[in-house]
Amino acid sequence: MRSDEIKRGVARAPHRALLRALGVTDAEMERPFIGIANSFSEVVPGHMHLRSIVEAVKAGVRSAGGVPFEFGVMGICDGIAMNHEGMHFSLPSRELIADTVESMTLAHAFDALVLVPCCDKIVPGMLMAAVRLNVPAVMVGGGPMLAGRLDGRTIDLNSVFEAVGQVQAGTLDEAGLKAIECAACPTCGSCSGMFTANSMNCLAEVVGLALPGNGTIPAPYSERLRFAKDSGAAVMDVLAADLKPRDILTDAAVGNALAADASLGCSTNTVLHLAAIATEAGLDFSLSRINDVASRVPHLCKIAPSGAHHMEDLYRAGGIQAVMKRLVDAGLMDGGALSVAGGTIAAAVAGARVIDDDVIRPLEKPYHATGGLAVLFGNLAPAGAVVKEGAVADEMLRHSGSAQVFDSERAAVAAIADGAIRSGSVIVIRNEGPKGAPGMPEMLSATSMLAGQGRDRDVALITDGRFSGATRGAAIGHVAPEAQAGGVIGLIEDGDTIVIDIPARTLTLDVEAAVLERRRAAQPAAAPRPELTGYLARYVKLVSGAEKGAVLQ
Repeated sequence: MRSDEIKRGVARAPHRALLRALGVTDAEMERPFIGIANSFSEVVPGHMHLRSIVEAVKAGVRSAGGVPFEFGVMGICDGIAMNHEGMHFSLPSRELIADTVESMTLAHAFDALVLVPCCDKIVPGMLMAAVRLNVPAVMVGGGPMLAGRLDGRTIDLNSVFEAVGQVQAGTLDEAGLKAIECAACPTCGSCSGMFTANSMNCLAEVVGLALPGNGTIPAPYSERLRFAKDSGAAVMDVLAADLKPRDILTDAAVGNALAADASLGCSTNTVLHLAAIATEAGLDFSLSRINDVASRVPHLCKIAPSGAHHMEDLYRAGGIQAVMKRLVDAGLMDGGALSVAGGTIAAAVAGARVIDDDVIRPLEKPYHATGGLAVLFGNLAPAGAVVKEGAVADEMLRHSGSAQVFDSERAAVAAIADGAIRSGSVIVIRNEGPKGAPGMPEMLSATSMLAGQGRDRDVALITDGRFSGATRGAAIGHVAPEAQAGGVIGLIEDGDTIVIDIPARTLTLDVEAAVLERRRAAQPAAAPRPELTGYLARYVKLVSGAEKGAVLQ
């Protein structure tokens, strides 16, 4: 066992003395040491209940003969960090999370890991660490929040962001906004739509690094505690079998994740995170593969923000297991990939069934014939740009409009709030990429304000930043290369025509190449940016482009 490095032999007497100070007994010294990475905090509603989840995990570990050691991991609430300085730290925090888990695991010679995240960057950060370390590991997400209810309708956090736009448009008063605000987030857990956190918790299950149920069992349900106990016990089986994350996170598993992503209509942020996780596993990750998979896998689920269903509806309809079973049976997912559940993915979901064909559509009656995400290429995004096609209104799938250019999200949000966006235009928000912002902030305030004003059916938005999983509409992000890296998005001028053709997977700036070269030559040197200090200063020097997952190099 790896933990023998800190507990065996005469030379390890000082180490054992410290372990005894923790209360470790002679009998426990003979057992495997299991690290429990807990991202609990009193700041993130998705994590506020994780103490109880972790206690259940520990019970499972002990029941199966292991010794659990809990340690803390940071986590940022993207909703609270949105649209102010805090959002610059959201994506960069993913790397800190991975580094923390790596550091704690190697420093203390844990034999295996149970990873307990819930929200946006914490799930991929922990998965990156598991693959990097390649020690036996099981993920136990905190589970999705239940949706809110107000006046007979179902609402969620995105409803609040959109309600801000309704107030600005004069279609909702502040009392109505307060009512939505108070009802939208009724429980603990990750926000209730197919936003980034739930997308990644579902994909952790799909790739085989979490037991069936991880993605959809609601956070407040006692079933989530039973699931946590089962996961704690399962890590001991995974350790006994010496089944490591890189045995599980293979190219086939990545393909399965893309297939599930296409069928579920996941957040555009999954592209960044899958690329980063694949990089940790030493696998190639091509953005064009997303289009290849989406062309074969239909869009079967319309979970908010794409549709009216929420995660609890997907849970009642059969969960991710039922979606996977439908795809495995159709040959659209590799059932031979491995799972921490023991054996193959196909075996793990063999007993699953679809209970509600409206929530999980039959293959012959999908919401869309092709998958939920699309990657666009063209002179404006030679390295790619990402859009949640399943959340775009039909009339906006093809759109040509005049550019309205903003050099920051803040400027764009102010213009949207002031009603300064022209009908049919294409809003361009640049200098918000991994290096340019820095940190590639989400644009949920901008997109939700547009949706709340009813503009998501006549206005498109493109950015070298990214979007929240709660975004809907013709919102195209991850434009690469970013402006800070010399991308064409930095050369766009007000009034330029931008042509969007999502079915054809193209994003084109209708300006001649010679004109763009003249603009580049005449472009003044970048204005001095405020002095960066601390973590962001280091991050900017090391971060890659969005097309590579914004990983540190």
